[in-house]
Amino acid sequence: MAQRIAYLTRKEHISSAHRLHSPQLSDEENKQIYGKCNSFHGHGHNYIVEVTLRGPVDPVTGMVMNITDLSRYMKDVIMDRLDHKNLDKDVPYFKDVVSTSENVAIYIFDEIKKLLPTPELMFEVKLYETDKNIVIYRGE
Repeated sequence: MAQRIAYLTRKEHISSAHRLHSPQLSDEENKQIYGKCNSFHGHGHNYIVEVTLRGPVDPVTGMVMNITDLSRYMKDVIMDRLDHKNLDKDVPYFKDVVSTSENVAIYIFDEIKKLLPTPELMFEVKLYETDKNIVIYRGE
């Protein structure tokens, strides 16, 4: 029988503040591109983050990965580093990277992938910035 492939997803909720502002653009260009999200004092979101792994189901354990391990990796990267933080001021990665939802998803993907004992299991990060704004990143 062929090995079965499954997708394992875990979800977390975080609250973070940020300001969309690129140091490579003038103040006027930033205001034009980012609008109200460029407010000097920033703004916040209650994000929902879904991390999905894709891999073979182990015939002995019946799992792609132990969900407790995935939970621990997500706590380290998402909860400990991003929850109740100002992304631009508290997360060194965003010192020179604009903290758009796209870049937040990339950060989460890359950082969790580094922690996985089998990095190729990392499949997708889905980041809900609002009910209407969602970013999906798959490492491409």
